[in-house]
Amino acid sequence: MVKDKEYVLNAVKENDVKFIRLWFTDVLGFLKSFAITAEELEIALDEGVGFDGSSIEGFARIEESDMIAMPDPTTFQILPWRPKEQAVARMFADILEPDGRPFEGDPRYVLKKILQRAREMGFTYYLGPELEYFYFKTSDGTEILDKGGYFDLTPPNLAQDLRRETIFALESLGIPVECSHHEVAPSQHEIDLQYADALTMADNVMTYRLVVKEIAQQKGFYATFMPKPIFGVNGSGMHVHQSLYKDGKNAFFDHDDVYHLSQMGKSFIAGLLKHAREITSVTNQWVNSYKRLVLGYEAPVYISWAQRNRSALVRVPLYKPGKEGATRIEFRSPDPACNPYLAFSVMLAAGLEGIERGYELPEPVTNNIFEMTEEEREMAGIDSLPENLLEAIRLTERSELVKRVLGEKVFTYFIRNKKAEWEEYKSQVTQYELDRYLSIL
Repeated sequence: MVKDKEYVLNAVKENDVKFIRLWFTDVLGFLKSFAITAEELEIALDEGVGFDGSSIEGFARIEESDMIAMPDPTTFQILPWRPKEQAVARMFADILEPDGRPFEGDPRYVLKKILQRAREMGFTYYLGPELEYFYFKTSDGTEILDKGGYFDLTPPNLAQDLRRETIFALESLGIPVECSHHEVAPSQHEIDLQYADALTMADNVMTYRLVVKEIAQQKGFYATFMPKPIFGVNGSGMHVHQSLYKDGKNAFFDHDDVYHLSQMGKSFIAGLLKHAREITSVTNQWVNSYKRLVLGYEAPVYISWAQRNRSALVRVPLYKPGKEGATRIEFRSPDPACNPYLAFSVMLAAGLEGIERGYELPEPVTNNIFEMTEEEREMAGIDSLPENLLEAIRLTERSELVKRVLGEKVFTYFIRNKKAEWEEYKSQVTQYELDRYLSIL
């Protein structure tokens, strides 16, 4: 089934769709939307819809505010939580300049550019992210819905019911789900999306985050993708399983290699490891992201790779005979609050850099890195991820790779915005400081 202009117009008519919401993201990864009526749809599909981009984060100055949202008919879906009579649908939109050129500040375009580079090398980039999140009773605090742990089936089953309703909604939107389960922390959950090409997956991640929140809100609760909302328990990550295909075959697989990894696969991992520090501000873009990337809570801190070792930054799941197509690498540092278009872009760019430059992959780390001494890690050549947003953004600011991939407009805005976030954060007086110091200093 090809979703084109004709398909969309027929679907709107047959399903009594009254409004079509056009979705896009700002540079920080927040979903933006405006609606058009069914009567305006045909013109919108041909010419796009003009809007003022001057108030969108990272988009345009006032004197350059005119933008065009061009609907992508392949992303048409009817929103299942809206009434069936006078239904509401959505399409993702590409953002264009008034003359029809792609807008350089559109995160979706950033991803499209690096995917085009991969295609020119003969590759298709596939992803399967695992997004974790928390359910809370309200958005005003962190009162949990359950006290379950990893894979627990703990009555009452309220959160499980929310997960089930979310999966139904995702599947009705054409987003296949692989599995779902309770995560390690209380009231923490995960729904794993089935593998897809990178652009489809970035759109799916944006949809997933909205659906999780929408279903929770309908039931009177709140879902959050904040990386570390509760002190003393695991934070929420977004482990990204990824692979490259070439000529219909998994380019990461080599049957004769001891790790069943091809040279391309090894160089891709080596690229991720080499550039991990400079891309971290994009994969972990908030001040709170670095409260998760600490020792003791299963999040990666040290830059290394392994097969079984889940303390490593990159894990290569063990090969199962007959499952060559499933050969993949798991990048474990990103969190679910990142902008997926930009995060997937820098991950792919780092891996392709490794392939193009022939980076050599070091030996895997078999010891628990968390239990190694600093001297042992230094002898093994194991570096660490940035400890806070300021360190991460300074590394990104010096990165030619990130600047090249994001483009001047997105890169400049992103750096400026993240520095401003850090400046605001560092002057805050926290409850921790009041509790610790007020009565003694």
